[in-house]
Amino acid sequence: MALGSLLLVALALATVPLAALLTLLLLGALAPAMAMAAMAVVALGALGLAWLWLADLGRLAETLRQAVLERPPAAAPRLPPLHRIAQAIERLARTLASRASQVDALTRANAAIVERLPDPLLLLDAGRTLRRANAAARDTFQTDLAAVLRHPALRDAIDAAWASHGIAAADLTLASPVARDLRASVIYLDPQLADGTQALVVLSDRTGERMVERMRADFVANASHELRTPLTSLIGFIDTLRGPAADDKPAQTRFLAIMAEQAARMNRLIDDLLSLSHIELTEHQPPAELVALGPLLARVAASFEPKLTARRVTLVQDIDADLPLLRGDPEQLMQLAGNLIDNAVKYGREGGTVRLSASAAAGGVALVVQDDGPGIPRAQVPRLTERFYRVDQGRGRREGGTGLGLAIVKHIVNRHRGQLAIDTDLGQGVVFRVWLPG
Repeated sequence: MALGSLLLVALALATVPLAALLTLLLLGALAPAMAMAAMAVVALGALGLAWLWLADLGRLAETLRQAVLERPPAAAPRLPPLHRIAQAIERLARTLASRASQVDALTRANAAIVERLPDPLLLLDAGRTLRRANAAARDTFQTDLAAVLRHPALRDAIDAAWASHGIAAADLTLASPVARDLRASVIYLDPQLADGTQALVVLSDRTGERMVERMRADFVANASHELRTPLTSLIGFIDTLRGPAADDKPAQTRFLAIMAEQAARMNRLIDDLLSLSHIELTEHQPPAELVALGPLLARVAASFEPKLTARRVTLVQDIDADLPLLRGDPEQLMQLAGNLIDNAVKYGREGGTVRLSASAAAGGVALVVQDDGPGIPRAQVPRLTERFYRVDQGRGRREGGTGLGLAIVKHIVNRHRGQLAIDTDLGQGVVFRVWLPG
């Protein structure tokens, strides 16, 4: 048969359903020419169907890739089965994206809650190493977090929590950067969190509570001792005024002046004790307010005019005009400078000179107060900042000192994370150097 006739037959057979052609071929019901044409139609149909399947499989694979990348879907397959699979993949991708968004939102919310907890919180992994610390922990311990975890009492509590798969607690005392009393609670998590956190370490600061307990004991011991002398003096003068000196006007005038002096001394002592107690309560919390030290020092110096005049002391000031701002407590910084100047005026040379200087130094400010008095033996320097310690007991009381001024200075410097140095020797005056960080 001619090729043209064969093509005509093939075209005619193309209108017959493919299933019917296959049936006729299997039954041998077609003439040889028609059979060849039918086979050609079947082959072409099979090729077309295979091409369509391959194309749709490519579209389905692209749909999967877009779903993994969380992008809009590509062109959908045309064959109904693959089209339905593509639609199911798109629905699944949307569901997974929605759930992933919810999980991400919950994770961020949990992280925000942990970050904003007021107590320091440490997160440990299964290897008992630090995974993360919240803002309170970073602010409290800064670069000393590893040292906290190495504390023997805390390590024992961590071991106990791991062994029991429960909760263990320990009391810690840390010396750096300032003395702290902490209560540590180690909470073992089973199962661990999705981020690998196996345990939580909650650190509660008990420094204030312990400080109150110690201050009560110190107040009873120290205040009772220091108040006994003026109270004994007042009681003695009152008895004298009510008895032998009841009609002695000159004696009454003299005794009342002494009584007023003793009462003022007790008032100063109580004020200093209250001030010291307040400073110690907040010593573990560094101040956050920005302070310009230059104007503050100028105000403190101006307040000493009457005392300077009374002792004929000259106060020489050398304060840099461009001092950096400090993070500090203005009232406590004024008290620090005031106590140092007052100490220099009281115990320096009458008619002498006190020098006050402040300059930028090592990322902060160096404050120096110097007198030209008789000085102090070097052996006594380490004890100068002790409560109620006086180099010359008699002179200290005559000058109206409470023995707490330099103790207050030390604790203010500690709270501001600064440093205090005292340089002196007999006959050379005393130099107080304070460095405060910027």
